[in-house]
Amino acid sequence: MSKSLFMLSVLLLSPVSFYSNAQSVQPLTEQQSTMQPEKQRLLGLPVYVRIIKEDKVLELFVKNQGAYQLVQTYPICNYSGGLGPKRYQGDFKSPEGFYQVTMQSLNPNSKFYRSFNLGYPNQYDQEHGFTGKHLMVHGDCVSTGCYAMNNQQISEIYQFIEYALINGQPQVEVNIFPFRMTNDKLNSYSHSVHYEFWQQLKVGYDFFEKTHQPPNMIVSNGRYNLAPQGLLANNPPKTNPANPFAAR
Repeated sequence: MSKSLFMLSVLLLSPVSFYSNAQSVQPLTEQQSTMQPEKQRLLGLPVYVRIIKEDKVLELFVKNQGAYQLVQTYPICNYSGGLGPKRYQGDFKSPEGFYQVTMQSLNPNSKFYRSFNLGYPNQYDQEHGFTGKHLMVHGDCVSTGCYAMNNQQISEIYQFIEYALINGQPQVEVNIFPFRMTNDKLNSYSHSVHYEFWQQLKVGYDFFEKTHQPPNMIVSNGRYNLAPQGLLANNPPKTNPANPFAAR
């Protein structure tokens, strides 16, 4: 009887011991166990996030073999206020533009399960006198100006961002567009009050579509512009950044 109990304990403990050695860099979080192994192997690589309002999707890209490749498209549960930029506190609009997420932006104890702050108002917003605060991507599927996901989705997105930052990415670019900014689509909004603003966003959208690198956008004279050094991404590096989780 004692021998049977000993063998059972070995069978139960062996997988746990193997996994702790395999993932010795960082233990599993509560939700990570549900992530597909193919995705787990990408944790720690640089991340880029793109939100398309009209399609109600959040696209997660990971840098692999020198270019950012789409890992998954997540449906957005909810956002507020329709198309166009957020302008003032209380307008219930979800922002559009170019934002950055740092380690300080992450909130693992959010009342909306998990959240990360978009950094609104950014320099462009401030130069135009736009007001507001605490604009997030978070869980719980409710929004009064934020981008709301379900809890399983935000858990996965949050992990990709957190691991990338822990692994040395200084900030994660989050680009938010009203729609997929093809020439035809933008031209269909030529009479919109937001048309000139959307033309500025299109520069960044087109850059990523062409190079598979996040655009390096700056603000000058109250306008978004592509930074000159961003043009170097026309010849992206061919090296593959090390993935600390790939061989473990």
